Amino acid sequence: MLVYINGEMVPEDQAKVSVLDHGLLYGDGAFEGIRIYGDRIFKLREHVDRLFRSACHLAIPIEVGGERLTREDVENAIFRTVQANPAESPGEARYIRVTLTRGVGLGLDPTNIHHSTLIIIVSKLRLYPPEAYENGLEVVTVSLRIPPAQALEPRIKSLGKYVNNILAKMEANRAGAGEGLMLSCDGYVAEATGDNIFIVEKGTLATPPTHIGILEGITRSTAMGLARKVGIPVAERLMTLYDVYNADECFLTGTAAELIPAVKVDGRAIGNGRPGSITRRLIAEFRELVAEEGVPIA
Repeated sequence: MLVYINGEMVPEDQAKVSVLDHGLLYGDGAFEGIRIYGDRIFKLREHVDRLFRSACHLAIPIEVGGERLTREDVENAIFRTVQANPAESPGEARYIRVTLTRGVGLGLDPTNIHHSTLIIIVSKLRLYPPEAYENGLEVVTVSLRIPPAQALEPRIKSLGKYVNNILAKMEANRAGAGEGLMLSCDGYVAEATGDNIFIVEKGTLATPPTHIGILEGITRSTAMGLARKVGIPVAERLMTLYDVYNADECFLTGTAAELIPAVKVDGRAIGNGRPGSITRRLIAEFRELVAEEGVPIA
């Protein structure tokens, strides 16, 4: 594997950052995860746009060698890294991880940090097993709550925030569940440890609103758009576990997960305990979309 670090392509075993990098020391940075389907990068511009919005909020310049990068520059760096790491087999699931940190400097005060760190990795993707998409996941509610929006802007896909998600995922793993469901500090359903959540209730698709502190997921937005396209009403509203337990269907969305059914939550079967018809239809629509849409690599 070749890794992009600040404009250079470096073999994986030589890819290193400083022990004083703010991303390592303080989780001070942002990131994006992007899927490759065949010879196309899915939702590339949307991911790069979100990276720039995160960087703007964090006041981290995206640069290499002191030169500010444009969105096109970052897209080209991604293309370059993908081309340097060809798929080992046709149809191989691959994942692009773009990481931006504030740069090198000891201490919380970033005054003396002058150059950010930009890293791009292309690797195989660890997916849920195929049977999980056919049979659905079991989900448990975890004790850890998502940070309130007043404390940490949820639209930033920030490095430091995810220690909370990791601990929540570990809790779900200890329970033997496929995913962990996280609540807001007020007890509303928020998101899974790595995915957004949707329920189907009387033919309407519902998902929590972003203002309660969830990530504005790109696959979440894609699922909402697909639902509207095929005539399924979509609502963003507050919901509690009562709504999830009594839903007709439930599924999760994320770049890695795509759309995946959740058929049991906290030991309660959702609907008939099988992936529902609307979930299956949206999965089919999503798979058709990724087969046709995306930015060509070559």
